[in-house]
Amino acid sequence: MIAGEALLDAFINANILFCVAFVLWFLVRSAMRYVGLKHAFGIQLRLLNAVFVAIVCAPFLAAAFHVLQGSGVANGMNVNLSDMVVSYYLNGGLEMKASDFEGLVLMRDTFILNVLNMDGFVATAAIATFVVGVGLGLIRLSYSFYCLWRIVENSYDWRRIGRVRIRLSDKTLVPFSTRGLRNYYVVIPSQMLAQTHELKVSLAHEFQHIRQGDLEWEILLEALKPLFFLNPAYHAWKRQVEHLRELNCDSEVMSQGRIDVREYCETLLSVCQQTLRRDDRAFIIAVPKVTLVTADRSPLREGKGLLENRIISVLNARRLPHQKLVFLVAAVPLIAAVAFTSVAIQRPGDWSQDRLMLSTVVNLDRLDEINRLSTFGRIRN
Repeated sequence: MIAGEALLDAFINANILFCVAFVLWFLVRSAMRYVGLKHAFGIQLRLLNAVFVAIVCAPFLAAAFHVLQGSGVANGMNVNLSDMVVSYYLNGGLEMKASDFEGLVLMRDTFILNVLNMDGFVATAAIATFVVGVGLGLIRLSYSFYCLWRIVENSYDWRRIGRVRIRLSDKTLVPFSTRGLRNYYVVIPSQMLAQTHELKVSLAHEFQHIRQGDLEWEILLEALKPLFFLNPAYHAWKRQVEHLRELNCDSEVMSQGRIDVREYCETLLSVCQQTLRRDDRAFIIAVPKVTLVTADRSPLREGKGLLENRIISVLNARRLPHQKLVFLVAAVPLIAAVAFTSVAIQRPGDWSQDRLMLSTVVNLDRLDEINRLSTFGRIRN
């Protein structure tokens, strides 16, 4: 029961942190655009990845803080959000009945207890929704892996460069890259062999994805997607990573000076047009992979907008100096805010003086209510 409670508590914290971190990221991105860093795609992508690592490490940060408190190093520091709200209420900051406020403060503890004991309609509905959602997500992910494996397996080797296998396929219209346990795979449409310029652009683009570690991040984000299927912040986070990943890859390829800007843009447009002419469902559903161009016909997707942004960014690309320094200036306060939030949203371990005072006020109110009802009954008799 304790292990289940800890896992559920950590899962709730992770969902909260994704929401808070995405808001903080939005503010940082707006500030970067204001100071002229709109096209610093590599820095923005590294910021997202760094914050993601901070969210994953949040339970360890909270445990380390509790150890420091237990050893007396941080004994006088109380950054728990629940205790802060209780203190604010006791000081007259909120006009609310004490019992209602206590129920609001303990709502999370009550929900966790009900879910673990499968007590009540809300808890049962939450469990059923989570199980069905995760189950469907895992089925979709498994089928996607199978489709991707079929495409790679049915392709044939063309070149080998170290751990990278370049393969040709008749089943895909768009070049893409993926990886296995050891080797990386760059799959190229067979008809692209006759298009020298498109082939050169596609290989340069996919190799850059491999160098940046984009495949590993894509696999990780896709693997976690079934767990956070109800969290809109996670889906928005993943879309931001995908968007910045492509913009940064384009920028890095163009900065090498080996490919002409017009040639690069024409390849993007040409490949996108080919995908719109045919409905290759086997390719669309196959994830996780990193493609040269994504063009989804659904109005809910932003594939067209992304392609337009990529072409504009390629035309306006410029090398940003002091990238490491800019990254540190932006990353330190952002990660510090996430770390502080991860500690603040933890459930309080012990009963603080303010929480004992709140419980006393609630008990006094209940006794007063009982006495009032008893007095009213005696008067009527």
